[in-house]
Amino acid sequence: MQPSWIILKKELRGYACSPLAFIFVTIFLAFQMGFTFILGRFYESNQASLDIFFSFQPWLYLFLIPAIGMRLWSEEKSSGTIETLATLPLGMPAVIAGKFLASWLFVLAALLLTFPIVITVFYLGSPDPGPILTGYGMSWLMAGAFLAVACFTSALTRNQVISFVLSVIICFVFLLLGFGVFHEYLDFLPAGLLDFLSGLGFIPHFQQATRGVIDLRDVIYFISIIVFFLILNAAVLEGSAES
Repeated sequence: MQPSWIILKKELRGYACSPLAFIFVTIFLAFQMGFTFILGRFYESNQASLDIFFSFQPWLYLFLIPAIGMRLWSEEKSSGTIETLATLPLGMPAVIAGKFLASWLFVLAALLLTFPIVITVFYLGSPDPGPILTGYGMSWLMAGAFLAVACFTSALTRNQVISFVLSVIICFVFLLLGFGVFHEYLDFLPAGLLDFLSGLGFIPHFQQATRGVIDLRDVIYFISIIVFFLILNAAVLEGSAES
């Protein structure tokens, strides 16, 4: 854990000193407020809840999280520092864990800065705090899944734009799977397999928490997605180092 902590602190200092990080947070908050209050017509809904706020988050993450993750390894590859990282005594798994955790904590900080929306809800009514707390927790887990995908695609290429596009495509598929969009195109597959694919969608696992219900299966699902793509991330980087 100590090697990962070293990388984690280094990356967090980088976020704290980076103008791009502050730009991202500003954009994230602006879009979150705009989607909730303008596009979602929060005040017209006459509901003291964060249902509208949470409903837009998967689609907001679809573009903003890949924008964070696209540089994690692409930048290291294009600058040539990936070779230096590979030779450090820390070990590549520790480096991957440290960089991922730093980015994930940065996303958490941006998410927590949406607290004015929560204050507004409590000012307008008496909402149940349960769905708010569980929604925020699962939102962060879902953001981690998006970020793990972005880490994987970033390891595939030196080009940040290509990494961004690949990440958006993969995450978009995960979002669509929750709606069963591909059922009519994959109707030649067994029904059980189609149901399994639908169960891989991000949104159904996230929506449970926004209703105040924490299902351990949903937590395990997002953690599994994170671990799976970080393992792929490590495999790609180790393959690149050997070649």
